[in-house]
Order: sequence, then structure tokens, then C-alpha cells
Amino acid sequence: MGGDLRRGGLPGGPDTKAGTQPGAEPRPAGTPKTVGIVWGLLVLNTLGSAGAKTVIPLPRSLIQLVTMGALAAAFALALALNPRLRIRASAFVFLLTLLLVPSVLSSVHLTSGFGALFRCARLALFVGTLWLLSRWWDGSPTFVRHHIRMYFAVLGSVAAGAVVSPGAAMPELYGGRLVGALWPLTPPQIGQYAAVIIGLTVLLVLGRRADRAGAAVIIVPSLVLLTLTHTRTATLGLLIGLALAIGSLVLTSAAARRFFVWAVLCAAVAAVGFGSALRAWFLRGQSQEYLTSLTGRQKVWDALLAAPRTVSEQLFGVGLGDKSFGGLPIDNSWLAVYQEQGLTGVALVAAVIIVLGGVALLRPPSLPRACAIFLISYCAIASYTEAGLGDASPYLLHLGVAASLLAAPAAATPRATPEVPRLSTPEVPRRRIPRWARKSEVI
Repeated sequence: MGGDLRRGGLPGGPDTKAGTQPGAEPRPAGTPKTVGIVWGLLVLNTLGSAGAKTVIPLPRSLIQLVTMGALAAAFALALALNPRLRIRASAFVFLLTLLLVPSVLSSVHLTSGFGALFRCARLALFVGTLWLLSRWWDGSPTFVRHHIRMYFAVLGSVAAGAVVSPGAAMPELYGGRLVGALWPLTPPQIGQYAAVIIGLTVLLVLGRRADRAGAAVIIVPSLVLLTLTHTRTATLGLLIGLALAIGSLVLTSAAARRFFVWAVLCAAVAAVGFGSALRAWFLRGQSQEYLTSLTGRQKVWDALLAAPRTVSEQLFGVGLGDKSFGGLPIDNSWLAVYQEQGLTGVALVAAVIIVLGGVALLRPPSLPRACAIFLISYCAIASYTEAGLGDASPYLLHLGVAASLLAAPAAATPRATPEVPRLSTPEVPRRRIPRWARKSEVI
């Protein structure tokens, strides 16, 4: 882990150099600023093309052209930054590379149409870009900063859409929940982005890597947007993820202990004083029975598991698709992976979570470890009601940030010291001594 993460102000600024470790690869002179552009293009690619109606109607073909063009540009830019293909060993990206195998094997049968092969190519470009960026994964908060900046920019577009057209931003079709009015974003997407950057920013404040005033500029608007989305999964993921992350700092950080005590007190007061309002917000006007069935997801899950399958489909799935079954969204990462990549894909995705979680638990307490624990736990919680762990998605980007935080710091490249020419005494020419003189010297 390592690396000095102290910063004044919001996450941003140059990374400090990590210490040298035996056997570590030479670290580049610094992370280029262009890496942030590459990460932003990956974020743009994973925003998706389906969602609410926007103020200015955007054809889906145009949105797909923008998102896929962003991925191609990200790969080309990452290749230009890393032309010698210097990569770092990463179990996370290696497992994602293995996930391509069942994806391709199941997609070549064209059970899901030619779109399955297109999605395989997209996943391959996505994983290839992560390999190229792994050169700069060194346990520093560089990618945490990029992550917060990019998703805060996305939330800024959501807030701008709500100001421009409140009716389009909170349509009746979604029960009055906040959606993207400028770019088609669903309430769960907005809730996910808000919860992730809130959690990361809170941890940076606790670790004294961000000032409180600057962090409030990010946390307060994001919290408002999260509330307007009425997204239960994102809220629970934020609370549980923060509890686990702060719990990992309690023994070593006085600020974490104070925050934990105040959070418990505030939660107790809110539960007593605003219990009915919180319950109404959580139910979103739905019945208890409908909530128990996970807003209808259970029916889709039961139908998916009961569907007949061949041995090949059980092992490798039916190919990458739109994460739906029978025209209805699956809304579960594990069942979506089982549907599209089979039991092999489920095992690989489980290995990703287990490996990252295991490495995080073995690391000594630190801020990077806490941020990684938050991201891993959030993705694990959200995987129950959201799909995306088996394909290019924001969840893989969250886990990519966690992998960058858990990577061992690379050795700093030693500076070459110029060789100083050694002064040599000019040789004195030897005089020839006559033989009779040498004989006299001997006598």
C-alpha cells in the first residue's frame, strides 16, 4: 500500500513517491494527467444508453456511438501513454481476462444474436485498457481522485437537468424519482454514483486527505441527489460499506472513532425522531408484500432458474446480452452472469470479490485499505439487486479503483548519477640507468 496520501483540499494534486521495495518494478516518473482523461472516457462508456426520456431527445444509436467511441478513444489513448506495454501483475484484471473465455464461447453460438459478439469485443477493449492503466496502480489515491471527479461531473449534469426541466427530471413513469434529464440515467444509476463518491470523500476527510469545506461541496449535493432517487440499494450499500471501512480504521484513527460515535448517535436520534418519515421514504409508496418480493424481481429470478438449459449453457451461458430474461431486467449480478456466462462466469466473478476482499483484509490498517473495503463491500451488496459484475460496467470500475489501492507501491526509479572522471597522476617517464650505475647502487 504505502505512499503519502496527505493533501490539502479536495482530492487532486501530484502523487507522492512511494518507497522502494525489493523486487518491485521501477515506477514511472509520475502518473500523467492524461490518465485521468482515459478514466473519464471509461466512465462515459459505462453510463449506458437506456434510461429516462431526456429534455432533448437523443437517439439510442447516437448514444451508443458516443459511448463506444469513448471506449475506443480510451484504449487508443492508454496505448499511446504506454506504447511499450508495461503492465503490472494484477489478479483482478487477470480474472477479468479469463472471464472473456466463457463470454466468447457462449456468444459464438449467436443465441443472443450478433450483439453478443459486439459486447465481447467491448469487454475485451475494456479489459485491455485496464491492463494498460495497471502500470500506474501503486497504492496511491490517484484513481480515487479521478473516480470522484468524473462521477461528480456526471451528477452535475443530473442536477443541471433537474434545474432546466424539473418535470423531465422527476417523471411519473419512475414514481417521481430523480432521473437524468440531459443524459438518460435511471434512479439506481444516479444513486450508485452519489453513494460511491460520498463514501470515498468521507473516508478522505477522515484520513485528512481532503479539507472539510471542499469535501462538503461534494458530499452535500450528492446526498441530496441520492435522497431524491429513493434508491434503497445505494443507501444500504453506502451505510454498510462506510461502517465496514471506518471499522477498519477505528483501532488506528482517532478521527474514525469520533466519526463512528457521532454516526451512531445521529442514527439513533433519526430513528426515534424521524422513524415514520424514513419508513415512508424506504417504502416509496409500495406495499409490504411488494417490497418483500424485491419489487417484482423474485418472479424473474424464479423463472430464470427454472428455465431448461443444456450442459453447455449451464457451464458457459447463452452469451452476453442486455441483462434481461423474458424481456424483463434480471437485476442481479450473479443470476445475470449465470444466464450469460454460466457457472464458469459465476466462479470467476466470485473469485474477483474473494481475491480483492482477501487482499484487503491482509493489508495493515490504512486509508487506501479502508477505501478499497468500502468499494468492495458496496459492489458485493449492490450485486444482489443490480447487474453488471460480468460485463463492462461502473461496478468493474469501482473494483478497478479498489485493485489500484491494494497494489503494492512500485519502486521509485533511481536517478542516474553522472560518473566523475578520476584524476590520474601523469606517468613520469622512466630514465634508463646504465648498468655500471645499477651495480654501484647495489654495492
